[in-house]
Amino acid sequence: MFITLARLVAGLVAALSIGAPGAASHPPVTKHPCFEPVDVGAAARGATNPRSGDHRTITPAMQRRIDVRTAGILAGRRVSTAAVTIPVYVHVMTSKAGAGDVSNTRIARQITVLNQTYSGHDADHAGGVDTGFRFRLAGTDRHANTTWHSDGDSEAYRAQTRKGGRNALNIWLVDFGYLGIATFPWDAAGAIGIDGIRVQFSSLPGGSATHYSEGKTVTHETGHWLGLYHTFQDGCGSPGDEVADTPAQSSPSTGCPTGRDSCSAPGLDPIHNYMDYSYDACYQSFSPQQAARMKKMWTAYRA
Repeated sequence: MFITLARLVAGLVAALSIGAPGAASHPPVTKHPCFEPVDVGAAARGATNPRSGDHRTITPAMQRRIDVRTAGILAGRRVSTAAVTIPVYVHVMTSKAGAGDVSNTRIARQITVLNQTYSGHDADHAGGVDTGFRFRLAGTDRHANTTWHSDGDSEAYRAQTRKGGRNALNIWLVDFGYLGIATFPWDAAGAIGIDGIRVQFSSLPGGSATHYSEGKTVTHETGHWLGLYHTFQDGCGSPGDEVADTPAQSSPSTGCPTGRDSCSAPGLDPIHNYMDYSYDACYQSFSPQQAARMKKMWTAYRA
């Protein structure tokens, strides 16, 4: 059902693509769609501000169907508040010449960033929300394939390399025109072979993506993988991002615009939220209800 829905918006996705930063050693990256334009709904961050433009429109009818499906799965089940440790498989897609060969040290630092940001102990800002999710590196593999390195034939390479079950986060490190792209949890059942996130390799800690090299692209994309929308979903309208404690936001943020207030509803724009498009250094936390939503979606689709 939801694969079919994604087909309906594939054309819209392509039309919404705009620029995003790339590795310093490559030509400027010019496009970054929010949701991957294939049969499975996905999300990404990037673009000319420089993160906007990767936003997928979810119509009220689409959201109702997602909500009905989720409620049906959760009927009679209790959403667990217990801590969850997610196994992570990292797939380093290098060119034949070795471009993009991210070191094990940088990958370890990325897992550290995930654990910091999801436990509320962001290295830049202390005192965030503990979501209850933790991450454990379960494996790393490397594939020297120039086509795959540039994200070519992505459905095939994901299907051939993905590991683990629906509870396993697979991260493919590539060199493409985006900062990241992620699948949603409600799509996993119909397309588990390509479930996971694809990330610009230069955005990992110590990379060359200016303003986006602290590893928080992975934090953001993992939020989508766990069921979160952008904080600016639906702009100032309703239902927004389906989370009540993230103030309405008319559009993505650029940089770290302290005091920005783009909607008449109460509350400043949540520029420090990991699901906005701020610089990595501006990010601080998830909200309590975002954490609750991730646990709900985990219970319904990934537990």
